[in-house]
Amino acid sequence: MKKNRLFYSVLTLLVIFLGILSRKISFVPLYTGDILYAVMIYFGFRAIFFLKPKITFILSLLFCFSIETFQLIQWEWLIVIRKTTLGHYILGQGFLWTDLMCYLFGTFFALFSDHYLRNKN
Repeated sequence: MKKNRLFYSVLTLLVIFLGILSRKISFVPLYTGDILYAVMIYFGFRAIFFLKPKITFILSLLFCFSIETFQLIQWEWLIVIRKTTLGHYILGQGFLWTDLMCYLFGTFFALFSDHYLRNKN
């Protein structure tokens, strides 16, 4: 179990690195970061919780959708947090329907990648 936690933690850190890098390279489409955000949430949940992949998939998708829906709330203190770099990365700026599609795609990608990586060993 410790081996799995380390494996998923390393994957999570790798995806975080790729996500930040995707924002720094101008020719990478912006939606790539949203897809990687969902992948990061999935692998992060796998590192923290020891749930079945399908349950992790559902929880990750609910989490991502909740964060996106939460962007519709415009409380003053929340806007201040979103203006910080970390707050912007975690909470985002504004609601977009396309982000929901990116989260769906990213979570599916993570689930299938997880299945492939687990069956490869």
